[in-house]
Amino acid sequence: MKISYNWLKQFLKTEWTPEQTSELLTDLGLEVEGLEPYQSIKGGLEGVVVGEVLTCIKHPNADKLKITTVDIGEESPLQIVCGAPNVAAGQKVPVATVGTTLYTDEGESWTIKKGKIRGEASHGMICAEDELGLGNSHEGILVLDNKVKIGTLAADLFDIENDYVFEIGLTPNRADAMSHLGTARDLKAGLVQKDINLELITPSVSAFQVENRTLKMDVNVINKDLAPRYCGLTITGLKVKESPSWLQNRLKAIGLSPINNIVDASNYVLHELGQPLHAFDAFKISGNKIEVKTVEAGTKFTTLDGVERELHEDDLMICDAEKPMCIAGVFGGEYSGVSENTTNIFLESAYFNPVSVRKTAKRHGLNTDASFRFERGIDPNITEYALKRAALLIQEIAGGEITSDIIDIYPKKIKDFEVRLSFENAKKLIGEEIPREVIKRILSSLDIKVNNVTEAGLGLTVPAYRNDVQREADVIEEILRVYGYNNVKTTKKLNASISTTSRFEDYKIQNVVGNQLASQGFYEILSNSLTTPNYIALSEQLKDEHNITMLNPLSNDLSVMRQSLLFSGLESISFNINRKRADLKFFEFGKTYHNYKDKREEFKHLSLFVTGNQNFENWHTQNKKSDFFLMKGHIVSILERLGISRYSETPINNDLFSEGLSIGLGKNNLVDFGLVKKPILKHFDISQDVIYADINWDGILNIIKHHRIKFKPISKYPEVRRDFALLLNEDIAFEAIYKIAKQSEKQLLKDVNLFDVYQGKNLPKGKKSYAVSFLLQDENKTLNDKQIDKIMTKLQNNFEKQLGAELR
Repeated sequence: MKISYNWLKQFLKTEWTPEQTSELLTDLGLEVEGLEPYQSIKGGLEGVVVGEVLTCIKHPNADKLKITTVDIGEESPLQIVCGAPNVAAGQKVPVATVGTTLYTDEGESWTIKKGKIRGEASHGMICAEDELGLGNSHEGILVLDNKVKIGTLAADLFDIENDYVFEIGLTPNRADAMSHLGTARDLKAGLVQKDINLELITPSVSAFQVENRTLKMDVNVINKDLAPRYCGLTITGLKVKESPSWLQNRLKAIGLSPINNIVDASNYVLHELGQPLHAFDAFKISGNKIEVKTVEAGTKFTTLDGVERELHEDDLMICDAEKPMCIAGVFGGEYSGVSENTTNIFLESAYFNPVSVRKTAKRHGLNTDASFRFERGIDPNITEYALKRAALLIQEIAGGEITSDIIDIYPKKIKDFEVRLSFENAKKLIGEEIPREVIKRILSSLDIKVNNVTEAGLGLTVPAYRNDVQREADVIEEILRVYGYNNVKTTKKLNASISTTSRFEDYKIQNVVGNQLASQGFYEILSNSLTTPNYIALSEQLKDEHNITMLNPLSNDLSVMRQSLLFSGLESISFNINRKRADLKFFEFGKTYHNYKDKREEFKHLSLFVTGNQNFENWHTQNKKSDFFLMKGHIVSILERLGISRYSETPINNDLFSEGLSIGLGKNNLVDFGLVKKPILKHFDISQDVIYADINWDGILNIIKHHRIKFKPISKYPEVRRDFALLLNEDIAFEAIYKIAKQSEKQLLKDVNLFDVYQGKNLPKGKKSYAVSFLLQDENKTLNDKQIDKIMTKLQNNFEKQLGAELR
């Protein structure tokens, strides 16, 4: 939320600086996330002065250029080359002197420099209004009143507003502060606590009167639960045009684009008082009749943005005698809105049911300034006042007459909240006893009325606009935030409790593995558990009937709970690749969610992604692409770190991986990983290989809980290495060699490793060569050649018999 400092000072005549105000607002809970200076004309026209054109002659080298001499009040006039068709001697004009910085509409800067144009010197620029940011015209230079004194600074001549804008990170419960009035109320309470008592100045509506009663609207609120209060009036004879500069400056300061005086007035009151308003073109209201009701499901309605929408049976609509005109509290209709031809309007001010507005806005994917406030709950008692304020403002800037009495349908008044406050409970929650007089002063500054006082506590009435303060704890929170969190004394004594937890707690194991992956160059990602249902079509393993669907989704892209971590990871990879970061290693701990016939289940996974080059580009290291075996190495290192070493490997054949492997232990499937298929990558606009691993984190936790660490001293006897070069059929995997070797020698054979593979020239067709190393060790004595040869002979014989291998 953006708040203008100058606008805020219209409510409180404070002398505090923007920086001091910013600090106090943050202490009050309205956290100021940014404070930025604002100028209605960027640069403030610094360096632009009023000059008089003394001479104007045709440029000798250009038909459309002229050479002028301009007096700006200095010792000698400036020679300026000008291309404007309307420049002439005797004019008073704005001159941007050398060194002046001007800004385009897009905010890009450019500086006036000395130069030559077609061979003639030019020392400045005579400006058009769009070049100064004073308008849109570029037909010629801006000609000023001849009475203006030469040398006058343009900043003094034009109405330039200098302001500061607070960017406030407002919490959802503080609907009362979503305006300049609401922010000023909080600021006033904070200043009272510092013994600065300022009057809260609100706009006067005493001048409001009905000039005549020539245009009456019949209003009927049919759904009173959805529209507890509805007000309106008519204004005729107004003129739709551009808003005055002061109003445009206020709106621009908080990031709004001025549209016309009627729309701007309603936006102004919205951000001033927090009350949304809507203006209808009265001529477009059939039968001069307004009905506030729901309509049949499926009714077509075109909103102001030109989009045709299909209405829901619970959508509250503002209708005339024939058709819907507006989605109540959310968005206006295309055919009933104010246009440049509008002369009569019906002005609406209402209080709509927050839940109804929230559901409607999300149902149609609309998020407007009005719905943002209505769905959080506005002040139901400001409705008529805001209507009068807006009507007077419209009369001021658009003319016209108020031609109807105020229609105010408010059958059941929304009451203030009655709350009982215990002094003892306040002391317990705050952690300090605040003097009772201070408590009463704070409550009074917050418009919370003290009805009665006892030794034990206070009886309070909280205004209806504070819908977040309905319990004793809420009142205590209000007292504390105004009293000041920083004013609560802290003790030097530290109390702590010690709890015993298992070393196999999920978060502990997760930290171990996460730290290991980070040390190996991985970055952790955190993806949204909500995703699009369209991803189901990318894999036959995912079923539409297993989706858990949101009842009230924010959008179609966030309408189901994810069944796989693959797609959110690919989204992250695509995002990075599109920003020239193609060498990636990601990991994510997350859950998947599944809807089965008899129950809903969630499972925790660890996903790994590698793509691009293994290392960053380096003169000393040749680039090597990340591949299947790199991923396998990372997976094995995780399993070994967790004490899982005995597992089986099975090739995967499914629609996710073009080449994949499954790792399991007993009946438990622990890991599926492999090269993601091209059609899936194409969906995410990824053209490079991606290797993905899906680790069953729940299964791993279950296994390691029963894990017992075994250790033994490092042997003092040496290891012996022997190598075989085996000629094998090309369909035989290294795993077969590993298993045969381990079965052949279970005691002395410590490790088997494949260190070279060769296929090609000088080998028989269908054959390949594996260079395999064998590591032997006796932990009790030194091995001799006889023992070693015996083991190697046995290995050779088994390889020949079981695999048909030959030694090369």
